[in-house]
Amino acid sequence: MLPLLLLLAAVSRPAGQSAVQPDWPVIDDETMRHFQALVRMDTSDPPGGEKPAADYIRAMLERDGIPVEVWALEPNRPNVVARLKGSGRKRPLLIMGHTDTVNVDPKKWNHPPFGAVRDGGYVYGRGTVDDKDNVVAGLMVMLMLKRGNVPLDRDVIFLAEAGEEGTTRVGIEFMANQHFGAIDAEYCYAEGGSVTRERGAVRFASIQTVEKIPNGIDLIARGPSGHGSVPLMTNAVAHLSKAVAAVAEWQPPIALNDTTAAYFKRLAAISPPDVAQRYRDVVTGGPKAAAAADAWLREHEPRHASMLRTSVSPNIIQGGYRNNVIPSEARATLDVRMMPDEHPDRFLAQIRKVINDPAVDVVFNGWPPTTTGKPRNGGESRIDTEAFTIAEAAVTKHYQTTTLPTMSTGASDMAFLRAKGIQCYGVGPATDMEDGPKGFGAHSDQERILETELHRFVRFHWDIVVNMARAGGNP
Repeated sequence: MLPLLLLLAAVSRPAGQSAVQPDWPVIDDETMRHFQALVRMDTSDPPGGEKPAADYIRAMLERDGIPVEVWALEPNRPNVVARLKGSGRKRPLLIMGHTDTVNVDPKKWNHPPFGAVRDGGYVYGRGTVDDKDNVVAGLMVMLMLKRGNVPLDRDVIFLAEAGEEGTTRVGIEFMANQHFGAIDAEYCYAEGGSVTRERGAVRFASIQTVEKIPNGIDLIARGPSGHGSVPLMTNAVAHLSKAVAAVAEWQPPIALNDTTAAYFKRLAAISPPDVAQRYRDVVTGGPKAAAAADAWLREHEPRHASMLRTSVSPNIIQGGYRNNVIPSEARATLDVRMMPDEHPDRFLAQIRKVINDPAVDVVFNGWPPTTTGKPRNGGESRIDTEAFTIAEAAVTKHYQTTTLPTMSTGASDMAFLRAKGIQCYGVGPATDMEDGPKGFGAHSDQERILETELHRFVRFHWDIVVNMARAGGNP
């Protein structure tokens, strides 16, 4: 084991400045070794096989004397929980990352998807930004806390979880429903946030405080089958086509919450004047100005438009089986991302009203699956908490930029923890805005992370945990 030099200061420091500073060059070397080791493990989900990563994490933690528990609903898909005890003056802090990744098509990769190849200052491989960056940051923070014998007022809990990429029943649902005592905490930091760079310069940071609720809705058109040479007005494909077009054209009303209102206000403050006005208009403009800004966002910034409302995207259409047969059924599947306060049954009724066709049924299809059969909905984490304040101060220290509280248009496992009363905040490393469109982002065929940004993220993660949990820290 390489030595780890820690300089301990006995005085209290302001938020954003930790009382313990590691020997960062040594830490950087160890971080890269662990990171490459984890990325080289094929933990694709499906099929799911996180055990090699879990075994590695457990071994590294236990080697330094950190108590570890392993919980598994399926033997090959374990969840690792490590805990460093504090004085109990404050309730625990949970940090977590998921060890599974989405699957790959190796033929489309320039570098081996599980090679963790270092090239041009980047590390390439599946999971480099989703989510083995958070996993290795959590691992390194636990090791540094233990080696430095940092006195804590909170227990610090590290969860390396399975199944986030589509099998939550073996991961966060299993832990939250059957082993919640092992991870129960006041606050949580996990994936879901980011720092955005543009042309190499940091533009802003996002801390996720709420997320939209994923739901699948099927539109099912039915009518009599027949010979294709005799067109019928009851043709199921024709009815379905009109229904899909109506839903795609329809826009649910703008519905801001505390997070999105703060997001657009802060984004306006750091944006060019013409774009800034559009951001302000969706928050404080009248109906006409908000509608105009909304239309512009839908065309030019669809991700921001999705943050304004429950969104609907028709993504799958099925119907017919041969050219000369009118099918008796045709089906379209909608990806619906609901606002946290959206009432599902009322929204379903709205879709039926928009379609206005008795030949088309509108039903929930049970996606994404949960163990309860109910959609995930954890509500919104507050932005006036110690955890958010400390994370924002660390953003200022490490990235010198504005922090935007953010509602994710996608889903994360924090929803299940928020539903249990934990205030959760999504954080992440800096990535380039240009990377996604070029195919270098999360879930892409050339997923990568800048080495310098991985190391900066570990430093950021260290500061937020130390300033949240150390003894004699913030009251």
